[in-house]
Amino acid sequence: MALVTTAEVCDANKQLIEVGELRVLEPIFQIYGGRRTFSGPIVTLKVFEDNVLVRALLEEKGDGRVLVVDGGGSLKCAILGGNTVVQAQNNGWAGIVVNGCIRDIDEINSCDVGVRALASHPMKANKRGYGDTRVPVTIGGSRICDGEWLYADSDGILVSKMELSI
Repeated sequence: MALVTTAEVCDANKQLIEVGELRVLEPIFQIYGGRRTFSGPIVTLKVFEDNVLVRALLEEKGDGRVLVVDGGGSLKCAILGGNTVVQAQNNGWAGIVVNGCIRDIDEINSCDVGVRALASHPMKANKRGYGDTRVPVTIGGSRICDGEWLYADSDGILVSKMELSI
């Protein structure tokens, strides 16, 4: 999506929005990370106040993918931290969207990875390893499936059933 904004994508694809092929997430996410604009195929994860599976997925090669984590909207602890984002950067992930909290903001902001999250929180998450990978999740008012495409910039976040060619 080089040099094309999410606003331009919305303007050019009204028919896809009308039929639900292209969705706009609610503007509830704060912008973090050194990469303000990012896009890629989605890998989904559902956890609650537990970050073991977040770390495990980001240990994989990212190949330009975007991890979408449904953390249940919890504001009680951070499920993503600076060390894990450094790992994501080193493994080639384009971005991470967290329906929950993050921590180590200075370290996250120095990484070449796009990060969106509800807020920051100083407390660590649990380490139980509970959760589900590659399942449909609902965040930002939209159902998101593994393998769909995410496009993010300063205006917002879009999810598409297919890669967009604009």
